[in-house]
Amino acid sequence: MKSTITCPHCGKPFEITDAFKQGLENEALVHEREKHAKELDELKKVVLKETSEEMKILKEENEKKQKELDLARATELQLRKEKNKLDDERRAFELDKQRQLDMEREKIRQKTLDEAAEKQHLKDKEKDTIIESLKKSLEDAQRKANQGSQQLQGEVQELDLEETFRQSFPQDTIEPVGKGVLGADIRQIVKSPMGIVCGTILWESKRTKQWSDGWISKLKNDVLSDKANIPAIVSEVLPEEAKNGMGLKEGVWVTSPQLAIVLASLLRKTLLDVAKQKKIALNQQSKAEELYTYVTSHDFQNQIEAMIRTYTTMQDQIKKERASFERSWALREQQVQKLISGVAGMYGSMQGIAGQALPVIQSLELPGMISDIEDGTVDDN
Repeated sequence: MKSTITCPHCGKPFEITDAFKQGLENEALVHEREKHAKELDELKKVVLKETSEEMKILKEENEKKQKELDLARATELQLRKEKNKLDDERRAFELDKQRQLDMEREKIRQKTLDEAAEKQHLKDKEKDTIIESLKKSLEDAQRKANQGSQQLQGEVQELDLEETFRQSFPQDTIEPVGKGVLGADIRQIVKSPMGIVCGTILWESKRTKQWSDGWISKLKNDVLSDKANIPAIVSEVLPEEAKNGMGLKEGVWVTSPQLAIVLASLLRKTLLDVAKQKKIALNQQSKAEELYTYVTSHDFQNQIEAMIRTYTTMQDQIKKERASFERSWALREQQVQKLISGVAGMYGSMQGIAGQALPVIQSLELPGMISDIEDGTVDDN
């Protein structure tokens, strides 16, 4: 049974059952809509949260890739600077080494020329002596031939040394010592620029294959007999005290033919200095005693030996520096090569992850692949 009532507002009748049903339906519809709206809001929040987290992850990945890219660029820049610096150092080293090699080559060439000239000079003197001896008499030439060439070579060296002293010290008196008079060969009377006699050096010339200590005592006796000041021996074979080319043995100076002029200049300067000091201080010791004390002292010997040691040390130092530079250059080149390999490997790994998003570093790509990457024809995988 349906009940009908009249609406107080519009005055129209309506069924109570239908109105109640409609109200329930409307209420259910509103509730459903609110439920769907709430679910939609929650879904939007979830989607926004997930999207925000993904964006944050992408942003962090991009920042990480950018930092790695910046690091790669900075590393490449540092590598290029190091490589340029290494190239400059290598070029400077090669230039310096070439200069040193040229200097050493020039020294060797000059030494060879000097030795050849010395040998040729002695040979020419030998020839002149032989010719002069043959002119005197056949009997004299036969006698010298029987005695052997050793005496002849000694005479040639003696004549050459005498001539060299005359050319080097024109103001001194250079005279040969007569055979059979003294054991010495040459007497050098040292004179000052004013012509004042300052002292005498007795020179003994030896050209044998073996050193003899008997020469020392013999020359000392000659110095006393001649009232000379300084004894000196020029020999191609040297004792242990003169292994560097010049030295003092038992108060007698010993030198090679190549350093004879050097020793003569030093001894001559000593005589001149002593004469000058004696002139200033008349109450000092006699010239012969003072000179002998000085030239046989360790200070004078050390000065001359230090000059020879310095030359030898400089040659050894040049060889050691050359080896050190070459070793250092090889080590730094290996280090740079390892650094370049590490950067290339890191860049390859990043390129495999980022693909074309990673900028191309041309110095790490093959020439043929650069244009393909820029055109997009190379697959990222």
